[in-house]
Amino acid sequence: MSKLKNDRFLRALLREPVDCTPVWMMRQAGRYLPEYRATRTKAGSFMDLCKNPDLACEVTLQPLDRYPLDAAILFSDILTIPDAMGLGLSFNEGEGPVFARPVRTAQEVERLGVPDPEQELRYVMDAVRVIRRELNGRVPLIGFSGSPWTLATYMVEGGSSKEYANIKKMMYDTPAVMHKLLAVVAQSVTTYLNAQVAAGAQALMIFDTWGGILTPRDYQRFSLNYMAQIVQGLTREADGRKVPVILFTKGGGAWLEAMAATGCDGLGLDWTINIGEARKRVGAKVALQGNMDPSVLYASPTRIREEVASILADYGQGNGHVFNLGHGIHQHVDPEHAGAFIAAVHELSRPYHK
Repeated sequence: MSKLKNDRFLRALLREPVDCTPVWMMRQAGRYLPEYRATRTKAGSFMDLCKNPDLACEVTLQPLDRYPLDAAILFSDILTIPDAMGLGLSFNEGEGPVFARPVRTAQEVERLGVPDPEQELRYVMDAVRVIRRELNGRVPLIGFSGSPWTLATYMVEGGSSKEYANIKKMMYDTPAVMHKLLAVVAQSVTTYLNAQVAAGAQALMIFDTWGGILTPRDYQRFSLNYMAQIVQGLTREADGRKVPVILFTKGGGAWLEAMAATGCDGLGLDWTINIGEARKRVGAKVALQGNMDPSVLYASPTRIREEVASILADYGQGNGHVFNLGHGIHQHVDPEHAGAFIAAVHELSRPYHK
């Protein structure tokens, strides 16, 4: 594999010295870019785009061709695992994901198996291999998965939800069934992420999009415990380098200490917590990734720059910060504003790394 030309993202996650704060954006390969929309049209549908390794590579690299980002993230979807379990995933225009066969009974849970990443999810592994080859060491490649709780939420609800009635009913009424479901999903995620590392991913991120809807007790039992199991089961070294792992629970600001205790290398923060306060709480235990409100990118470049300066000042001197948004970039953001954001991070962060 080619040598990394820019490794500041990996160094920051391991809290090693860097020349400036690295930056990437969740959903950086996405609908705010006209070139992405063109490729998606060419692919035919969102899942056709995900399942075509060459086109997935093309959209992964588009933001890097436009901006000096410090990491690439595999273009895929968090719902590839439940899709590979045979739940019949489709994306309806304007509605989000829908599963034809949701999982709601003990019998349906019983029938689920762990997908083989090189068989049912081969298209993802092929995409990782193609992207890694085409990156040719420009920046590291991040592999990812949804968390077991988040994937289970989609699997049980049958798609997006506002009330989470089905998943919470299962959790409260039949916790043994819920744990059985989470166990098979956790095993699937571990296998899937390790296969991504074997294919060339150089860092990993677990997206716990719906962990924040739980009570503190239920978060620990039904979300964090399973993420901790995954962290313990991951390949943490490849190509003679550490493979850092980032956990991100949207709405999880109250539980940072417990998240840091899982053995992960970094915590993703949403915008509802001050990054300086988060740093005080977790100390030097983990790196922090985040955490500008994505909506700031609707504002003028001058205002974006002020917000970047403010977050950098809150984090303060020293290492262990990967700059990112607090969630994915919105589709109607002006690409020029994203460019102003990235430039501001690189420029304004240098004095913090003297």
